[in-house]
Amino acid sequence: MDLKEFEKKLSELKEKGFVPSTRKGPTGIGHTLETYLGIKENNMPLPDIGYAEIKAHRTDSNNMITLFTFNRKVWQMPPLEAVKKYGSLDRNGRKGLYYTMSLKPNNAGLFLYVDDKDISVRHISGEIIAIWSLKNLAETFIKKIPSLILVSAFAEERDGREWFHFYRAQLLQGTSPELLSNQFKAENIFVDLRLHDKGTTARNHGTGFRVYENKLPYLFKKIVDLID
Repeated sequence: MDLKEFEKKLSELKEKGFVPSTRKGPTGIGHTLETYLGIKENNMPLPDIGYAEIKAHRTDSNNMITLFTFNRKVWQMPPLEAVKKYGSLDRNGRKGLYYTMSLKPNNAGLFLYVDDKDISVRHISGEIIAIWSLKNLAETFIKKIPSLILVSAFAEERDGREWFHFYRAQLLQGTSPELLSNQFKAENIFVDLRLHDKGTTARNHGTGFRVYENKLPYLFKKIVDLID
C-alpha cells in the first residue's frame, strides 16, 4: 500500500460517517480503524515515508500515552538513595518514586527543570536527581517514532455500543531539541518516575516520557494533513 492508496481508504472511511466499534473497551478505536483499512498490525510500510505508526484517538479524550522510556546514564545520585531520600510509601508499604514530574514542585519538593540543552529532575534545595540531554531525547524520539499518522475520530455511544466517525488524519514527522524544550516548558510533555526500594537496589520500571494524545502534533516539526 502506498500513501495515495492509504489516503484513499481513509477518505472512504470518512465518507461512511459513524461506524460501529469492532471491539469493546479503550482499544476499540484502534481495532476499528485497522479493520476498516485492512491493516493487521499497528505499524505498516508506506513506500513514500517508510514505516509509520498509526495512532487513532478520540477527539474528546484526555488520555496520556507513553512516547518512550529513557534511563541510560541520567542519574546524578544513586537511584536507591533518591528513593530513600525523596520517595513516599505506596499501598504495599514500599517506598518508591512514582511521580509525574512537572515544572511545579510536588509534595516531595521535586520538580522538572528545563533549559535549552537539558531537562532535569531537581529538589527545591538545588540538588539534581537526574538529567537528560534534549539532543539524546530527540534522537530517541525519532528512532522510536520516525513517522506517526494520527487519525482523529468523534465517538458516541448507541445502545451500549461505541461508534466512531474518523474525520481527520495527519502525518507527523521529525522533532528537535529546541522543539522538545518548548513543549516541556509548555507542560505538554511529562516525565514519569517509576522506581522503588527493593532492599539493596532500586527497581526501575523505566522513566516514561508522556504526552496527552491531543497534544501529539505539537511535538513534531512536520505536519501534513492527509484528510481533513
